[in-house]
Amino acid sequence: MSPALSLHARVTAVAVTAALLATIAVVYTVRAADRNESAAPKSSTITLDNTPGLYLRTTKGTIGAQSEEGRKVTGLSCRRFYASGSSAVCLATKPGIPPRTQAVILDRSLQPKRTVTFGGTPNRARVSPSGRMISWTVFVSGDSYAGSSFSTRSGILDTRTGYLIKNMETIQLSMDKKRYSAPDVNYWGITFGRDDNRFYATVSTRGKTYLVEGDMKKWTARTLRENVECPSLSPDGTRIAYKKRVRAGAQNPWQLHVLDLKTMRDTPLTETRSVDDQAAWLDDTTVAYALPAAAKGSSDVWSVPADGTGEPDLAARGASSPSLVPTGTR
Repeated sequence: MSPALSLHARVTAVAVTAALLATIAVVYTVRAADRNESAAPKSSTITLDNTPGLYLRTTKGTIGAQSEEGRKVTGLSCRRFYASGSSAVCLATKPGIPPRTQAVILDRSLQPKRTVTFGGTPNRARVSPSGRMISWTVFVSGDSYAGSSFSTRSGILDTRTGYLIKNMETIQLSMDKKRYSAPDVNYWGITFGRDDNRFYATVSTRGKTYLVEGDMKKWTARTLRENVECPSLSPDGTRIAYKKRVRAGAQNPWQLHVLDLKTMRDTPLTETRSVDDQAAWLDDTTVAYALPAAAKGSSDVWSVPADGTGEPDLAARGASSPSLVPTGTR
């Protein structure tokens, strides 16, 4: 073997080895990060019945309930959590490349009823007021139409019938009263009405976002308004809290707004910081949301009146993914 070939062989071997070690390091890092994240509840006496309050995801990833007595931690670890009516949902990451998500459906005792596994990393989660309908949104990489190399994918589970929709992009969409179809259609942030049939979500296409109203039984959706992201339906079903893009660019673009569905009157809330979250209604007058905290990788939960008055109030430090479980409700 000539010196030149010998040198080339050594360089090639080193490059292959380095690539292999890098791959192993990535896999180890992903698995190490997710090793302690499990939706299977550990020993805990906390249930939605005996521990009402504001349920939150702590900085450590555990789920806790906060009340006037303090914060009580469950045995759950989730990336996203939401509870309402008869059910709760815990979105947890599964180790591996590409990443996967487990949606664990829980009863009021926070015990698993069903688990659904699919590709992507957790982003949003919601439960209908009755607890029957479960929805989630994940980030997914590799879609060819996604200019930033990732997109979202949203799913719905009917816990009563067991009917599962892993990707709602199959829904028949109407825009300006005309059937609309495009390869870049993308949905996220589903929120349900009390009838477990009507729902709202964000659809994105051709660089714009829209609020859509959907019908589960007919499996149809229609656009209602432009520039609406991460909608959240009020308990009385009359208003949508959402984040609205009010500034161009990627830095701090959103402000929380509330849309009256009857009059289509739009009200900006007094929270002027950019909120990248799907707000949760605490009651018919107040919404809660997470904002980054001073500590890196941490966040706090804030609340603000939904009528555009008042000032933001710090509801919980070191927390995210808020949902209120009232006393004595199912």
